[in-house]
Amino acid sequence: MAAAGALAPALRCSLGRHRALSRAAGRRGRWPFLAEGASLRPCSTRAALDGINKAVVDRIIRVDHAGEYGANRIYAGQMAVLGRSAAGPLIQQMWNQEKDHLRKFNELMIAYRVRPTVLLPFWNVAGFILGAGSSLLGKKGAMACTVAVEESISDHYNNQIRTLMEEDPEKYKELMQIIKQCRDDELEHHDIGLEHDAERAPAYSVLKTVIQLGCKAAIYLSERI
Repeated sequence: MAAAGALAPALRCSLGRHRALSRAAGRRGRWPFLAEGASLRPCSTRAALDGINKAVVDRIIRVDHAGEYGANRIYAGQMAVLGRSAAGPLIQQMWNQEKDHLRKFNELMIAYRVRPTVLLPFWNVAGFILGAGSSLLGKKGAMACTVAVEESISDHYNNQIRTLMEEDPEKYKELMQIIKQCRDDELEHHDIGLEHDAERAPAYSVLKTVIQLGCKAAIYLSERI
């Protein structure tokens, strides 16, 4: 029973007062157990780290942080090209959700003392180029990029959820909730892309395949480096 609660203090103990304030204010955000602006600082680093599979948690948080960082750069590139077009508000809406995801993983990086991937400078440039480059094909190209990336990332999140379920679903409950919410948002973005003619982009199948191969490589490298 003590081991099952090892991960939870890192997410729970600094949030009790935020929950109360959130309920009092009537807030119902997309993060059901986190109030707006709440941080994920552990009350005790030892309590946060004892009893967890640190290697697994490190790998998950590092790669997810890198993925959300890259997603932000992709949307930044799309907005640089299409921000003033009719597609701008839709892209901005999805980007705002990705900013929220990145903020959560930034907090988790600090809470669990996880170092970021050394490849962040590369993902910074590569993500922007991918977003801007696909947008040069127009709205359909940008949506094709979104579909390809979000499909890859949602599959990746599902794999992580399965890993944590096999480890200990109670111990990693809060972390799984964050990952599930991110996954659901990515699936929403995927569906938005399809609804906005992603499949009508030039050379859609080739473009999707190339982007998804890049995503797989990025995931593999960011987990390890």
